[in-house]
This record gives sequence, C-alpha cells and structure tokens, in this order.
Amino acid sequence: MTISRYRSQTQIRTDHLSQTFAALADPTRRAILARLAQGEASVSDLAKPFLKQMSLPAVTKHLKVLEKAGLVTKSREAQWRPCKFNGMPLKDIADWMEYYRSFWEESFDRLEQYLKTVTASSESSNQKGKKHGRKKK
Repeated sequence: MTISRYRSQTQIRTDHLSQTFAALADPTRRAILARLAQGEASVSDLAKPFLKQMSLPAVTKHLKVLEKAGLVTKSREAQWRPCKFNGMPLKDIADWMEYYRSFWEESFDRLEQYLKTVTASSESSNQKGKKHGRKKK
C-alpha cells in the first residue's frame, strides 16, 4: 500500500475538543461568540465590527470554523440567515478541564500545607533567636 493511499484511507480526524479549542484560539472568533452570547445576529451584523480589518469573506471563514466546532448554528428565515450561539462545546471543555482543576486544587493544598510548616518553623527559630540573641549594652 502506498503512503498516499494509506493517508487517504486513514484520514486524520480532529476530535471535538481540539476543534473547539482551535476555534476559540482566535480573538476574532471569540469576539463573534461574545456578540452571539447576547442573541442571534445575521452574518452582516456580525461582520460590521471587523470590516475595517478584514473582508466579509474572511469573517465568513471565521464563522465556518465556529460552525464546524459546533459553537455556532445558522438557520434560514426567508433571505435572512441568523447565527446562534451553541454553548454545548464549552460545557464539554469545562467537563474535560474539571479533572485538571481538581489536580491544581490538590497541588495548591499541598503547597499551602508546606508553606505553613516552613513558616511555623521559621517563626519558632526566630523566637528562639530573640530570647538568646540579645546583646547587653
């Protein structure tokens, strides 16, 4: 089997979390999501704030990335195509991050305990030094 044939048969599929993180990595896409979190909007309404920096097709490409990640859905109402925010992929990220949150909380708890012991031993050695370390004038 040739390499190109193998690649075509076993195309690399990006998992859902990776698509969501990739979509959120761009500040333009995050700004679009922030706008959609306030309510549905048309593509032209979403594009208005960005038209000084980029073209309408560029904004449309950003929307397609958000759609592919499942963060935005488009519907059709006559000639108007409203875009809506879909927060489910963010819940998937939050669920995935929960494991790491508990890891960091445990790490910080251990650090807190260590710092308490270091501080307590430092304070006790300072108090001992004060009792015995005074010089007479």
